[in-house]
Amino acid sequence: MRVGLDIGGTKTDAVVVTDDGALLHRLRLVTGRGPDAVVETAVEAVSRLSDAVARPIDAFTSVGVGIPGLIVPGTGRVTHAVNLDVEELELGAILAQRLGVPVAVENDVKAAALGAWQLLDGSGTMAYLNLGTGVAAGIVTDGRLWQGSSGVAGEVGHLSVDPLGDRCGCGQRGCVETMAAGGAVSAAWGADVALPVLDLFDHADAGDPRAIALRARLGHGAAAAVRILTLTVDADDIVLGGGLTALGERLLAVIREALAESAAGSRFVASLQLEQRVRLVPTGSPVAAIGAALVGRGESSHG
Repeated sequence: MRVGLDIGGTKTDAVVVTDDGALLHRLRLVTGRGPDAVVETAVEAVSRLSDAVARPIDAFTSVGVGIPGLIVPGTGRVTHAVNLDVEELELGAILAQRLGVPVAVENDVKAAALGAWQLLDGSGTMAYLNLGTGVAAGIVTDGRLWQGSSGVAGEVGHLSVDPLGDRCGCGQRGCVETMAAGGAVSAAWGADVALPVLDLFDHADAGDPRAIALRARLGHGAAAAVRILTLTVDADDIVLGGGLTALGERLLAVIREALAESAAGSRFVASLQLEQRVRLVPTGSPVAAIGAALVGRGESSHG
């Protein structure tokens, strides 16, 4: 049995899976903030999973962790996890010492890509496009996660698609994130509500011209990411995940509409059949936690 932890900014999703990825048990708990609290959250999650399946912690084959931020490949070191108030943390080494089992650490979106592959019986090349507070992707080829030479493969949110566009937090202009990230869309809409992107979609459905324009901009930004992933890695499937996918088919329809517009003006783009490649991750699926467990199995590649 293997453990997978998806350590998010507010909650931690924890699972026990069999070696082939079948889910045995799942639980959630609140994530602590700061390096020490993140470690204690992980230890508590593994301890509670151990109790749930009535096995000692050292009976687990491995623990895999998916966490926001940059992960130095092969080290288990987390850097710049700003949503957790973590600037640098040797998470893998610390947890391995505390738990007494092998620990592997990966970026949460890349871990989710592996989980989506597992849940959707992937084949060939699959890209997982995370549309949440930010935009990023994970790429899986024949069941193995593609990292690139320094671990940044899939950072499509910071590809500039409009050099004269809005300033991005990364310092560039017109990045995909400025159009399709939940944070950017919420800021542009400006409504003081609990779920601003949902509020935006509701107003667009009611005919609000500004909401319609912002919704279309989101669709075009996400569609740009889909085209980028297709033209760079020729993904057979592009699976959409992240917080914005709670909108379900409403979001998918906007993205497919934008893809259809680009196809209408280009025979080349039309030949790629982009609309048929895009689908949503199953609602409520613990893709990042399951993917983290697979990271513990060593499902990644560099270069």
